Amino acid sequence: MHDHALQTAALLRRSRPADKELQVTGLVHPIGRLLSPADVTGRAGHAAKAVRALLGERVARLVRRHPWHGPAADDDLARLRQADEDGRVAGFDAGVLEDWRTVLELVAARNSRLGAVD
Repeated sequence: MHDHALQTAALLRRSRPADKELQVTGLVHPIGRLLSPADVTGRAGHAAKAVRALLGERVARLVRRHPWHGPAADDDLARLRQADEDGRVAGFDAGVLEDWRTVLELVAARNSRLGAVD
């Protein structure tokens, strides 16, 4: 799960280098499995609630829409779905979580009120 999240985020970084929120969505989308392992149907909602205050409404909305099956409602969901599928290959070196620290801090700073997080 950890490698897949890194791969998804790295693929989004390649395809949309300026869209930090989309990249972060690829990175955090699987946290629902950790937060609610037994609640398969509620995982996405729990994950969205967990990231909203820190990473903003857009990231939360996209995480809430995971899994990204069915018709893509918009370009963001289509890109997330494609990166999610493409990120399931073995041997793709997507780096380590620490590589994402600056991007996470940037997105968090943009979405927190006056630099303070709820």
